[in-house]
Amino acid sequence: MKRIAAFFAFLAVAAPAWGNDVLLSSEIFVERVQQDAQGKTKTVLEAPKLVTPGDKLLFVLTYKNNGSAPASDFLINNPVPEAVSFAGTDSQEAVYSVDGGKNWGALPALKVKQADGTERPAQPSDVTHVKWQFAKAIPAGAEGKLSFRGVVK
Repeated sequence: MKRIAAFFAFLAVAAPAWGNDVLLSSEIFVERVQQDAQGKTKTVLEAPKLVTPGDKLLFVLTYKNNGSAPASDFLINNPVPEAVSFAGTDSQEAVYSVDGGKNWGALPALKVKQADGTERPAQPSDVTHVKWQFAKAIPAGAEGKLSFRGVVK
């Protein structure tokens, strides 16, 4: 069993010249399937207390521009915890790294170098970082959420 505290050191944010007007917070949830009294199953999000291999996690990043001007060139660079296997994101704007953040791209375009020197196509489980570069400035007062999923190894 792994304690969830190991997962909380996962967030890195690049702060361009406009300063710290964009506040960023992160939350992690465990996705659990529960059955109600009628036998119907539903997925619920719970605060993690203790996670075990195979548990499905949802990482939620919330941002808000608290400044009085639009925030441009904002990016979020989020390492995937070592104990987590990346399982995807719904965001089409995300780009990925499979080499610790050195190179970035769409997952199908990335390659992983193997011990014998050959390369193979990258898989979701190879992702080490997820990055979002905001194409448009974040208006003053605007907020939003980004998320990605993972599975505890």
